[in-house]
Amino acid sequence: MKIQNVKGGYDFLPKEQRIRNYINNILKDTFERYGYQPIETPILCYFDMLAGKYDDNNDILKEIYKLTDQGERQLGLRYDLTVPFAKFIALNKNNIKYPFKRYEINKVFRDGPVKVGRDREFTQCDVDVVGIGGEIIEAELISLYVEAFNKLQIPIIIKYNSRKLMSGLILESGIKEELISSTITIIDKITKLTDEEITKEFLNIGLNSKQITKLLEYFKLDLKELTKRFKKTNNTILLEGLNEISNLTKYLRKLKLLKYTVFTPSLARGQDYYTGNVFEVYESTGKLTGSIGGGGRYDKMITNFIDDGNTYPATGISFGLTSIFALLKDREDLNKETNLDIFVIPMNTPIESLKIVNELRTMGFKVDMEMENKKIKKSLDYANKEKIPYVIIIGEDEIKNKYLKLKSMSDGNEYLINFNNLDKIKSIIN
Repeated sequence: MKIQNVKGGYDFLPKEQRIRNYINNILKDTFERYGYQPIETPILCYFDMLAGKYDDNNDILKEIYKLTDQGERQLGLRYDLTVPFAKFIALNKNNIKYPFKRYEINKVFRDGPVKVGRDREFTQCDVDVVGIGGEIIEAELISLYVEAFNKLQIPIIIKYNSRKLMSGLILESGIKEELISSTITIIDKITKLTDEEITKEFLNIGLNSKQITKLLEYFKLDLKELTKRFKKTNNTILLEGLNEISNLTKYLRKLKLLKYTVFTPSLARGQDYYTGNVFEVYESTGKLTGSIGGGGRYDKMITNFIDDGNTYPATGISFGLTSIFALLKDREDLNKETNLDIFVIPMNTPIESLKIVNELRTMGFKVDMEMENKKIKKSLDYANKEKIPYVIIIGEDEIKNKYLKLKSMSDGNEYLINFNNLDKIKSIIN
C-alpha cells in the first residue's frame, strides 16, 4: 500500500489551517453583518440533477465524480455550490422567506486535470440572494466584496459589465443570435490577445471582416461613449444592458465605491447562465494575475430549475479561497507557530495544574499543559520552539503559597499571580 493523497487533494498543516480559518472567520462575520444566513447542502447528489442543465458535450459532465449506491442509484459528488443551492430553494421554497440571503463555505469535487488554481478537491465560498431584482442588490454585493477584502488587507479592483450589453453589441455588429455565445467566449480574451489573434479566432467561428471591425471598435468604448453612441438604438437588449450597467454605476458612485471598480465591456464570466450584470475581483498590485472572486445575476437558473410558474431572480458572488490563501500565507502577522497563549509546566502537581489550566481556559486563554513529566529545560525548550509566548511553572511551593509565576518567553519578565487574582493575567497578556 502506497500512502499518498489523491492527486488534487491536500493536507494542511496547523499553521496553514489557521490562516484558512482566519480567512473563513472574517468572511463569515462580514456575510452575517450584511444579513446573509449560513446553510449547508449535501456533498452527494443525484447525478441527473447535477447534469440536468448541461448538454452531453459540456466539459463539466466529464468532471463529475460518479458513483452508485447499494440500490444502484446513479449519484455524483457536487462540483459547485450553485446547483445544490437551486435544489435547496426548490425543496424549501415554501418554508423560507424571500428575499432569501445565504452563504455556504464547503467542499466541492471535480475530476479534471490538476494544475495551478485547479484542484480536484477544494473549498468554495458562495454568497447568493434569491428574490431581489435590479441593481441595488448587486451594489450591495460589491460593497460586501470591498469590506471583506479590506478586512483581509488585500487591495482589490472589481471589474464589472453586463451580459445583456455584450449580447446587444454583438447583435449591433450584424452577428446572428446563434453565434452570440461563441462570440462572447472570444471577446472575453480581448485584453489577453492582440487584435490579430482575436481576429483569427473570430474568423474561425464564421464572422466576416466587417463584423469583426465593428466588434473591436464597440468593445473598446467606455460607458460614456457607449451611452452616447447607442442612446437612440432600437436594439432592446442593448438598451437594457446600458440601463442596467448605468444604474449600477450610479449606485457605486453614491456608495463611493468607484475607486474600487472599473467598467470592462469585454468581461464575460465563463458561465452562460448569467443574465445581467457580472463582476470579477482582482488583486490590484499584480501579485496574482487571476481573479480572486466573481459573480453576477443569474435570473433564469433557479426559475428554470424549479419550473413551477414562478420567477426566482437571483444574484451571487464567490470568493476564491485558494487564491486568497496564496496571497496571505506569507504574511508575517499570520504566520504563528502556535495559537496558544500559555504553556503550563507542572512539577509533581498534575491535578492542581490541570485545575488551573481549566480555569485559565474558562477565562478565554488558549492553554496547553505538559503531561509527560518532562524536565523543565525540555519543557521550556518546547515552548520556545513552538513560540508559545507565556509559560507558567507550578510546583509544590506554588500550590502551598497559592501563587503562580507567569514568565514571558520573549523578554524573560516574570509576574507573580495570586490564585485568587488570576484575572490579572489578562492585563499582562492583552
